[in-house]
Amino acid sequence: MLLLQFSTSHYCRKARLALGYKQIPYQVENLTPGIHIWKLKPLTGLTTLPVLLPQLPEYPQAIGDSTQIFKFLEKYQPQPPLFLPDEAQQQEALMLEDWLDESIGTATRFIYYNFRAGAGKQIDPSFASQLVIQVVRYQYGINQAAVEIATQRLKLALEVLKSRWQDRSYLICDREALLQANRISVADLAAAALLSPLALIPQYRQDYPWLFQRIIEIHKICGEALPPGL
Repeated sequence: MLLLQFSTSHYCRKARLALGYKQIPYQVENLTPGIHIWKLKPLTGLTTLPVLLPQLPEYPQAIGDSTQIFKFLEKYQPQPPLFLPDEAQQQEALMLEDWLDESIGTATRFIYYNFRAGAGKQIDPSFASQLVIQVVRYQYGINQAAVEIATQRLKLALEVLKSRWQDRSYLICDREALLQANRISVADLAAAALLSPLALIPQYRQDYPWLFQRIIEIHKICGEALPPGL
């Protein structure tokens, strides 16, 4: 299998965590932002990464979107399972994953790129790195007003996650029985990937140590290299 990705994308990290958890061998091809559109459009009709190319007979040529990649991998290789056996809990996991994808992953992107353009510029002050950061900021409309909204959204999200994740290894867990879903789900992979850019921001590491402990644990389970900062 071949994963088309941006090497620094937290959404692509999400797909890598799933492949690692399933213990499926794969290779990666890092694409150049902007130019990547010409390769993706004919494959998926989309312009976003990650895209998985199964490169197997009788399977789709290309699968775009990390959630669709999750679903494909679960069907292709059911063990170890990523979907929960209880239907209600699996629906809860999918709902959390969608919330993390559509709202929290975006908020993290805004905060991360604002940090890299300012206080975190010294992480890589090279012209090439700063050019990519400015292109991303322009592409997504990352300005101070948008960053302030993202910061408040993320603050609320971390409070919600804290009630589920601070003292437990997994996001979906029966609070009374603690047995039915006492294992990893798509929500855990999404949270571990989409919040991982915060590891480079000292304030978040200081304020939310439990978060980065969970991110480290999930990466170890999936055999994925830790995010920068960890």
